[in-house]
Amino acid sequence: MTVTPDDDLSAVVEAFVAGDERALEKIYRRFSALVFTVALRSLGDVTEAEDVVQKVFVAAWTGRHTYKADRASISAWLMGITRNKVADTHAARTKQRRIQNEVGANLPLAPDTLDIAERLIIADEIAKLDAVPQKVLRMAFYEDLTHAQIAERMQLPPGTVKSHIRRSLIKLRRRMEVASSAHES
Repeated sequence: MTVTPDDDLSAVVEAFVAGDERALEKIYRRFSALVFTVALRSLGDVTEAEDVVQKVFVAAWTGRHTYKADRASISAWLMGITRNKVADTHAARTKQRRIQNEVGANLPLAPDTLDIAERLIIADEIAKLDAVPQKVLRMAFYEDLTHAQIAERMQLPPGTVKSHIRRSLIKLRRRMEVASSAHES
């Protein structure tokens, strides 16, 4: 965005706070590269950095009434939101790894370590999932595809793919725990 006397940043910020979508677009054009760079340097993943950019500008738009020009510049305010969204992403990443490790420890999917009955139980439990999560989980575990590959094949955002996998693994773990405790009693 080129700042001209007719279109200076303070006027754009005022319009943004007032709810002008064109001002949001101008602020996005001016600051999205900065937000992306900060997110990418911290996260090291292009897809997650892109997700953070989206989350930052959605949060800025929905929370625009909280912006106070006398307390911080618009760039500093956006960087504060960025830091929070990056921290949220790191926390979600850590939680997802922990869940996958716990589920992996409790539900080994390597075919050579499972007997036929266990394989049938797992296949039956996967079949009980809704169609999209079922397909995502099968692609992840049976076809050994990455989240990005699944997202591309299914034309879904990578975050949605990750969420489907996480929720499906949690459901499978719960079902397997119930089945295991019923089998033991």
